[in-house]
Amino acid sequence: MDDEGLRNTLKVQRAMRDLTQADLADLAGVTRKSVNAIETGRMTPSVVLALKLARALGVPVETLFSLTGAPEAAPSLSPLQTQGVSK
Repeated sequence: MDDEGLRNTLKVQRAMRDLTQADLADLAGVTRKSVNAIETGRMTPSVVLALKLARALGVPVETLFSLTGAPEAAPSLSPLQTQGVSK
């Protein structure tokens, strides 16, 4: 999947809580410039930073970040793939 990228709803989630970029940066322990760079897609956050931002906003990380071009649901496993998996 060569066309995958990271999509984020950080700006929307932040605005829904009436937070400025500086407010969110303080809550997550980063700079306002980092928040701005993530919101505009100029920076991809580390896993740790993504989790900190999600925690600061009180949402699951999947609410903030998703892969573009990613399927909406995980594919089902075939019976062969599930052999030996206990229920």
